[in-house]
Amino acid sequence: MGKNKLARFAENKILPNVFQPTREEALNNYPLKGKWRSEVFKNENPIVLELGCGKGEYSVGLAKAFPEKNFIGIDIKGARFWFGAKEASEKNLNNVAFLRTQIELVDCFFDQDEVDEIWITFPDPQIKYRRTKHRMTHPDFLERYKKILKKDGIIHLKTDSEFLHGYTLGLLQGQGHEIISAHHDIYGAPEYEPGTPLLREIKTYYEGLFSAKGKTITYIKFRIK
Repeated sequence: MGKNKLARFAENKILPNVFQPTREEALNNYPLKGKWRSEVFKNENPIVLELGCGKGEYSVGLAKAFPEKNFIGIDIKGARFWFGAKEASEKNLNNVAFLRTQIELVDCFFDQDEVDEIWITFPDPQIKYRRTKHRMTHPDFLERYKKILKKDGIIHLKTDSEFLHGYTLGLLQGQGHEIISAHHDIYGAPEYEPGTPLLREIKTYYEGLFSAKGKTITYIKFRIK
């Protein structure tokens, strides 16, 4: 393990906007469950999650653009989201935090109706059939999201994977969920959903790599019914 990674792990332990619970803590009534607004953000503003946040570009970018909302980036790779946590700390962005955990435990950390919105940004498409249950829009994951989202809560999927885009559209249609909008190429289309915040303006690290290789970036905005 490189020295830089070790240094990031060490700094994550002291950054006030980073939370790194153990699996045991997650499974045994995590103390912040239902209390993120009151205990962490000290306000009653909406909570938005970024699942698989990587370096945290979306969490930080949205936090800058929407100070009236609270953002939480979630990823198991602490050395990655250190970049976002460090920037947020240095710029005094008090409306963004980072949670180090596995996405499949998300409903252990948030209470019913505690989350207003979810972003899923460039997840591994898990193309192999035996990895189907690991796709972050698989019905099992949608059930977890439903437990923590408000009734009209919105989910955004942004991906370079045409496979995951098509899989998700088919799943949503087949299960009767509400597809608000869907785009096969957000940069090639003349227009996109006008109410979608900074869909083109904020780019993740991986999005930049994919775009440079000529891959199209797709997007789906939906509600779970």
